[in-house]
Amino acid sequence: MSFFITTQTLDRHEAVRRINLLAGKDLRPIADEYKIPVWKNGHENKGWAGLVIEHYLGLPQNSRQEPDFGDWELKVVPLRKDLQGNLRVKESMAVTMLEPVEVIANKFEDSHLYDKLRSMVVVSRVWESKQELHSILHAAAEFDLDNPKIHAQVRDDYETIRGQIRNRGIDSVTGDLGKLVQARTKGPGHGSTSRAFYARPIFVAHILNLQKLASMPRVLPEWSSSEAET
Repeated sequence: MSFFITTQTLDRHEAVRRINLLAGKDLRPIADEYKIPVWKNGHENKGWAGLVIEHYLGLPQNSRQEPDFGDWELKVVPLRKDLQGNLRVKESMAVTMLEPVEVIANKFEDSHLYDKLRSMVVVSRVWESKQELHSILHAAAEFDLDNPKIHAQVRDDYETIRGQIRNRGIDSVTGDLGKLVQARTKGPGHGSTSRAFYARPIFVAHILNLQKLASMPRVLPEWSSSEAET
């Protein structure tokens, strides 16, 4: 049974509708159908679930910093169940690579980070185990950075990181900076020097409508930092 949809442009509302047709379905056999490897050279292909959704929507693989569909960005994030069976955000969500020169040159509303966050479709899937034998698609949610208080906090996070880079250099930036958005190293091993912006689990929970924010996040307790940053 094929789920492939061929399209050049896709309205965000229609994309959410189509993705939610997969709610409750296991993404693993769909990955096999599309010949998308879940494992490469003994290591998990961490983007496999996102590639499944992109393939399903007819979206070419995109590693550019511009939003995937021009007007909106697609992200897939894992959830897992706690001991009481409640779904919680498993980890932070990579948003976009951090290019120090670009960040220093641009205020938040002119940045790649803003372009990525201002209009999104975020798909949640249930993570069951490290073996990734099964992963049920939970739901797709639209997100716009239209809550003034959330917008202001993300802007403050960006400007804090921007100021740190300008005053002390990119090597001084750590994951401790930022309440909703952080910047930290991205890539294999502890020797990685490239950095990316990440939405913290507390922010991802809001984006997914798992725990909506009032002025600031009221969410289920986060996982330990070591788990949240994997």
